Amino acid sequence: MIAKNLGKARHPDAMRLEIFKNIFHSIAEEMGAALRRSAFSANIKERRDYSCAVYDGNGEVLAMGDHMPVHLGSMPASVAAARAALAFEPGDIALLNDPFAGGTHLPDLTLVMPVFVKSQTKPQFFVASRAHHADIGGALAGSMGPAREIFQEGLRIPPVKIFRRGNISRELLGLLLANVRTPSEREGDLGAQIASCRLGERRLRQVAAKYGLPEVQLYSEHLLDYSEKMMQSVIRSLRPGTYRAEDFLDGDGISHEPLRIRVSVRIKSNSAVVDFAGSAPQCAGNVNAVEAIAISAVYYVFRSLVRDDVPATSGLLRPITVIAPRGTIVNAVPPAAVAGGNVETSQRMVDTLLRALAQAAPQRIPSASQGSMNNLTFGGIHTTRSELPFTYYETIAGGCGASSMGDGAAATHSHLTNSWNTPVEVLEEAYPVRVKRYAIRFRSGGRGRNNGGDGIVRELEFLSRAEVGLLTDRRKTAPYGLHGGGNGKPGINTLVQKGKGRPLAAKCSFVARPGDLLRIETPGGGGWGQPRDKMQHRKK
Repeated sequence: MIAKNLGKARHPDAMRLEIFKNIFHSIAEEMGAALRRSAFSANIKERRDYSCAVYDGNGEVLAMGDHMPVHLGSMPASVAAARAALAFEPGDIALLNDPFAGGTHLPDLTLVMPVFVKSQTKPQFFVASRAHHADIGGALAGSMGPAREIFQEGLRIPPVKIFRRGNISRELLGLLLANVRTPSEREGDLGAQIASCRLGERRLRQVAAKYGLPEVQLYSEHLLDYSEKMMQSVIRSLRPGTYRAEDFLDGDGISHEPLRIRVSVRIKSNSAVVDFAGSAPQCAGNVNAVEAIAISAVYYVFRSLVRDDVPATSGLLRPITVIAPRGTIVNAVPPAAVAGGNVETSQRMVDTLLRALAQAAPQRIPSASQGSMNNLTFGGIHTTRSELPFTYYETIAGGCGASSMGDGAAATHSHLTNSWNTPVEVLEEAYPVRVKRYAIRFRSGGRGRNNGGDGIVRELEFLSRAEVGLLTDRRKTAPYGLHGGGNGKPGINTLVQKGKGRPLAAKCSFVARPGDLLRIETPGGGGWGQPRDKMQHRKK
């Protein structure tokens, strides 16, 4: 059915708007399901460390799957970089991971595919998939270890075409696979991403054939406008004013000096300005974030204030201005190392933003969650499996912050990571490790009228030699409580060798021997409100 007289209507049909919102969202979700089912690595197949989204011909987000917030808020920069660098033709697929050209950190490989409908000479849509690969080369297995510059972190790929007119670039693929430790797994995961993009392309063509391209494009614009209006409504519900907050990272792995994240949020009428001026200069270690990550953190926080049924489009960011000064930890410039910016600095930006907004909407903002993704990488040679190489990456759950509504959830991923855990059975079957303990870290959440969620304890025994990397935070600075609630307990990293434990730094690398045991105790969330016993004592 092709609509007639499709000049942009002042008031779109509400039912039609809902139909197209769900069509685009279902395409992104189906892309993600296809990626997950066909991936090779545990990180993508089990932990679901991937994201998919649908864009219009101008690179504006029309829909995101319910995937990884840190990916989704930053992926528009990858689409923009690919569109700026390449002239797309039907059947092309772009590949990139360069943090300074639309990427986030090197293990996140992003594919961007144009969608041409019928005889159009320009793409009418784009689809994109991003997945965290368990290794992309670099000095340490897993590509997430301590580093002083990006060249130590792995293979850096600007926007290039891995497919041209439907034909794969064998030379480019060969170059990539020659620089990673587990080429078969990387090729399998890339193949899953390619299949995901092609599925999205097919679905968008089917939608255009069913409804007619003019109507699909019209309602794409309506969705962007509707999202913008809903975000303006949310901003109007906040108390006007300028709100400031700061928080700190424990250090950068090179120095133990805390690194400041500072933000001011100005709420005025139906717009907001988020300014990270005053944040620490970019550092020697790898916790530098690029601008796309700062935007992603802001997008996530404000998106969380909107009802769930509002479409997650680029329109949500239209009323918000993000200022991230160049050369700082929130907008680093080359050749800064950035692996930790995507996973740790991003979380601290969210913590700081929420702390500021708690002044504008005290009843709507939770206390700090664990504030770390507790990144663990290891790799080596699987001695019992034909000397095959292995690499592994995971993030580890912790406690969520309490809120006015109730206690924080225990033992779960929070904020910018939406990943799952790797099941014990899968981990032990695929890698030379044994899970000795996997339990809730009781009483690690902060006390309050509502208590913060507890973290977890995860113990891994290594059965063969492995290079191990830890990229964690909140080991010194505790997750804060709000309105009289107590702080959550900081995390603890411990290496046990021959029965003797020694503390490990928040960010470090080491070689594990057979029999060594790594214990990671993740932070708890902050409490909310005065604990009830203290309130009763005051009344007496």
